[in-house]
Order: sequence, then structure tokens, then C-alpha cells
Amino acid sequence: MSRMLRASAIMAAGTMVSRVTGFVRTMVLASAIGTFAMGDAYNAAYAIPYSILDLLLLGVLSSVVVPMIVKAQQRDYDGGRAYEQRLMTLATAALLVVAVLAVLAAPLLIDLYTTDWLPGSRKFEVAVLLARFILPQLAFFGVGAVAGAILNTRDRYAAPMWAPVINNLVVICVLVLYMVVAGKTGGDIALVTDGQIALLGLGTTAGIVAQAAVLIVALKRIGFSFVPRFDVRNARLGEMGRAGIWTIGYVVVTQLGFMLTTNLSSAAGDAVLGHGISPYTLAFQLFQLPYGVIGVSVITAMLPRMSRAVEAGQLDEVRSEFGSSVRLISSVMVPVSLLLMVLGPAITVPLYAHGVNSADAAVYIGNVLQVYGLALVPFSIFQLLLRVFYSFGDTRTPVYVGAATTAVNALLMVVFNVLLPARYTVMGLAFAYAVAYTIGAGGAWILAARRVKGLGGWKIGMALTRMYLSALPAAALALVAVWAVQDVFGGLTFLNSVIALAVGGGLGMLLYLGVAHRMRIPEINSIVGMVAGRVGR
Repeated sequence: MSRMLRASAIMAAGTMVSRVTGFVRTMVLASAIGTFAMGDAYNAAYAIPYSILDLLLLGVLSSVVVPMIVKAQQRDYDGGRAYEQRLMTLATAALLVVAVLAVLAAPLLIDLYTTDWLPGSRKFEVAVLLARFILPQLAFFGVGAVAGAILNTRDRYAAPMWAPVINNLVVICVLVLYMVVAGKTGGDIALVTDGQIALLGLGTTAGIVAQAAVLIVALKRIGFSFVPRFDVRNARLGEMGRAGIWTIGYVVVTQLGFMLTTNLSSAAGDAVLGHGISPYTLAFQLFQLPYGVIGVSVITAMLPRMSRAVEAGQLDEVRSEFGSSVRLISSVMVPVSLLLMVLGPAITVPLYAHGVNSADAAVYIGNVLQVYGLALVPFSIFQLLLRVFYSFGDTRTPVYVGAATTAVNALLMVVFNVLLPARYTVMGLAFAYAVAYTIGAGGAWILAARRVKGLGGWKIGMALTRMYLSALPAAALALVAVWAVQDVFGGLTFLNSVIALAVGGGLGMLLYLGVAHRMRIPEINSIVGMVAGRVGR
């Protein structure tokens, strides 16, 4: 536990700074282009490479590349150095081709991801132009992700977690420049110029280029010298292909679900302005924040160790790593999920009610975020369960689990889209997501438990119950804080939202830590002890 805490703390620190700067980036973006037509066009264009890159990083790299590198380091006479160079060479070449093809297919991609955006319309043309400037980042992000995977297998976690900070800082500077150049017309899709669109698109890609450069430099600092190697016979492509084909299937299935989401949300945005792709995207990014800070950090540290334990035939160690990871992640996700369900609008009003974006639009983003709070714990556990299969080199089972989860999500999205008015469509999409991942986590748990002969479900279930009981007072305090400020001030403004956050969020989390510490939840005791020790020194 202490080793995982230390590794996770290093990564969480970098990820926290990354997410904070990401918050600033999102705030500036919403202020610059808003959540109406211009915001929807940008988010539609950005969603395509973002979703692909996210899946590549969390899917192909974690499920195939990390275990393959670990095997090469353990089996090859040179510690896997030549294999890593071949992998970097192949990744660079393949992703460059993918990026070029994606740019050429930009109109088709925008058409696939949206509904009723007719070719020739201003919104469609702006989205296509932005996509052509943004899609080249596929190559740079992919190369950087491979570099990050190599660093992680050497237990070097700092650079992969801190590099996104550079990305965010670059894009923030670009967005500020855009606001200076475009002024109050930056959110009006009819008035924005091609030069301003190029500034947005190229600036977004420049951030990813800077991020990849940081990771390449970090590789060189640990002695990795990139020598292009095209001897693909020794790249174990057959073994990688057998594992990777199922991961590609998982990507395809998930992308089909994501395409349905963007199509339904884009149609809702056309029916009710400000209720389309932009609020969905902004709420989803906030929902992913806790998982990105804690979940990804723990998973990144966990997977190489689980892969080594599987290689050594130590199933007890696999169960121990999984149990520790679930309890550590849940000790944070449980209270945060409840607070998101209470404080959603109080979070989004201070973040997004600026510039060309209105307070009402920010409140709606918060309403979507409240619904997403239901999904935080099951989504995090679902992602941990997939890593159990990946540590065995099994990429087939996650495809079946992902396909079933996506099918449930798609069915529920269509049902809610039919039943709900357009102004509630995006909230319905978030609820479908929560239900689908709850069912998916249950199915994945049954299959993973069979694989490792038990996951300690009773022990984990009891730990989660104690965490929820410890978090209820914090949620109640947050609810009282929101009611109080709305009753006193009437509605949510920047000031009373900050007050509600300070009382409900800040004091609420302190209350949770205190109650959980008194209930002797080990993970909270470890965190409190580590912080107290640092403060004492």
C-alpha cells in the first residue's frame, strides 16, 4: 500500500497540476467561443481526435504495449532496448499515416459525428476546417504516448504526468491571443474569420507537439536513444496483432457509441441552443477530472506490477494489487461522486459563466455534471477491471465487455432521446452512461473474478459501504450550503457559487476525511498519516 501511495502521489501531483491548468484552459475556451454554434463546431472537431487518442492511450497502449515492453525487458538480452526502438519507429510511421488520412477524411468524420449539419452550412464548414488543423495531433500524441509507456515500465512516472501541463499552457496562451484578436465576436460563428479558425486549430495542435517533445526529452534523460529500426521481423507483430486486434475491436465498438452520443447531442443543440455537444463535452471533462487525477495515476502504477505478477504466476499478488487499487481509488471517488451530484451547478458557474458564455448555459453544464456524478465510481471500477484482463495479455474479453456496455448505453440513449424533451437530452445521455457502466462493471467483475479465482468482493464491498456512510455527512453539508446561498442570494452567481463550493466542497471533504479516519478506513488513515508526516517535517 505504501509503495502504491508513493507512486500514485507522484503521479497525482503532476496530474493535479495538469487538471488545474486544464480547468483554466476550459474556462478560457468557454469564455472565448461559448457553448452555442461556434462552441459546438470546435468541440465536434476536437472530440474526434480526443476520443481516438484517449482510447489509444487507455486501450492499445495499456492493454498491449505495456505488457509487451515488460516481457521484452525481462526476456531480451538487451533489456528490451532494441524492441522499444522498433516499437517507436513503427508507431511513428503508422500514426503519421493515420493523421494524414484523418485530415483528408475530415468532412466525412464531421458528418459521421454530427446530425443535421448540412455540408455547405457555416457550422459544418467551420467544424471541418478546425478538424483539419486539429487532426494532425494524432501523430504527435501517439508518439508521446508510446514514450510515456516506455517511461512507465521503468517506473518513471513524473514526466508522463507533468507533460500535459505544457500542453495546457500553450493552448491557454493561444486562446488568450484568440480572445484579443477576435474580441466579442469570437463566439459568433457567422463573424469568425478563417485566420481566427486557423489560430484555434493550430494552437490546439501546438500544445500536443510541445507535450510530445517533453516526453521525448525525458526518454533521452534516462539513456534511451531513438534509433530508427525497420526490422519488423523482430517486432513481434504477430503476437502484438493477436492481442491488438481485440483492442482495436474495443476501440471500434466504443467509437460507435461515441458517434451516437455526438449525433444525439448535436441534434439537441440544434433544437435548443446551448444544449448540445458543448455542454456534454464540458461536463464530461469535469466528470473525468477525479478519475484522471486519482484513477489514471493508480492504474498506471498498478498495470506494470500486475503484468509482472502474472508473468511470475503470482495470482495472490494480482488480487492484492487489484484490491488495494479499488479501495484506494474509491476512498476518493465515493465522496467526490456525491459532491458532484449536489454541487454540479455551483462548480460550473464560476468556471464557465464568463465572456461570451452566459450563466444559464453554465448552470445547464452543471446539471449534466450532477447526473454524471452517478457514474464516477462504477466507471472507475470498470476501468480497473479491464486492467486485470490486460495484465494477462487478454484483450478479447474487454471487447466483449465493452461491446455489451456500449450496447446497453446506446439502447438507453435512444430511449431517453425519444422520451425526454430536447432540453433534457444531454442529461439523459449522461444518465444512460451511468447505468451502462454500472451494469458493465458488474459483468466485468464476474469474469475477472473467475480469471484470478476471486477478487475479494466481500472485503471490497464492506470497504465501499463504510466509505459511503462516511461521505453522507459531507453530501448533507454540501446540500445545506447550496440551499442556504440560494435562499439568501437567490439563484447561483459567481460569488454564492464560490461560497457553496468552499463550505460544501472544502469543508465537506474535510468532514469526510475526519469521519472516515474515525471509522478507521485504512486508505484514509494512510493518506492522513502521509500528509501529517509531511506537515510535521
